[in-house]
Amino acid sequence: MKVNELFAQNLLLWNRMQNTRSMPWKNVRDPYRIWLSEIMLQQTRVEQGLPYYQRFTEKYPEIFFLAEAPDDEVFKLWEGLGYYSRCRNLLFTARYIARELNGVFPKTYDEIRKLKGVGPYTAAAIASFAYDAPHAVVDGNVYRILSRVFGVLTATDSTEGKKQFADMAQELLPHHNPAEYNQAIMDFGATVCVPKSPDCPNCVMKDFCFAYQNDLVASLPYKAKKISRKHRYFIFFTIRAGNQTLVHKRTAKDIWHNLFTFPLAEVQTAEQLTDASFIASQLEAQFAGATIKAVSKTYTQALTHQHIHAIFVFATAAHLPAGAEANGWQAIPAATLKQYAYPKILNQFMQDETVTLTEFFK
Repeated sequence: MKVNELFAQNLLLWNRMQNTRSMPWKNVRDPYRIWLSEIMLQQTRVEQGLPYYQRFTEKYPEIFFLAEAPDDEVFKLWEGLGYYSRCRNLLFTARYIARELNGVFPKTYDEIRKLKGVGPYTAAAIASFAYDAPHAVVDGNVYRILSRVFGVLTATDSTEGKKQFADMAQELLPHHNPAEYNQAIMDFGATVCVPKSPDCPNCVMKDFCFAYQNDLVASLPYKAKKISRKHRYFIFFTIRAGNQTLVHKRTAKDIWHNLFTFPLAEVQTAEQLTDASFIASQLEAQFAGATIKAVSKTYTQALTHQHIHAIFVFATAAHLPAGAEANGWQAIPAATLKQYAYPKILNQFMQDETVTLTEFFK
């Protein structure tokens, strides 16, 4: 038997005999729920995405519920899942399907692929799981498995590599049960052929796995490029005047689009985050007459291409500055702060038990 046939046969046998990975979106045909799970699991571990999926399907059991939900409500429910462009695309697509397609989800790969936020992998997953269409999923799990088992040394992030892996995945796909095969290869990559310390001794592919036979498991798959991260430095101002404070909804094309933050100053160096006189000058420039009560430690958040370093300045003022709305700030009761959706770094700060001025949020 050829390796291609052995691979598909062993994968399906493993799925039926050994795969105990149970998820609420598996073995369902509802394209809405499949789409929701696939969007949530883009660049996200299943363990992290599962509770979000459960909360979303409870609150929005059908696409019409999601389509009619207010933006801020949906972003608050998404809070902490990251990659917020997915949430924006989710809302756009839900409203498009509900209003333009009368709630009927597209049925072909090509039509699904046209939806905002849906790439080749997601379209293949929805098409195969909902409609048994013969389209192979190709993601990081698939790159890793095929590279190791078949000894593919082409860089996965190259144009040549992407085409080679896509063609190979489609060739391996059994057309009589594409949904089961696609689910199996995803689960196999998530539980057995994992990036680090894979379970090679117990793997059903070990007898013909190129990487295992040639001691190349740790070297494959191969990537040509390495991600470089830009470092950015923020001073956030938590200003309290009576029972009011200021927040800012970010609408510019930058990180954290549509999320709320405190007013901030972006500075140039890490040293400026620990320079008391510099911090005071930044506060005075934005909030003349405000008094610093405390300055937090430095918090960090790693994004795909950026590394954020931030401090939070507690300050009080006799009144909030005039023209706040013109600056894009919103005055709100401090007690309602936690009702809004924030980036991870702000939640780290607000949930930090070591923060001493907890009365600020009351």
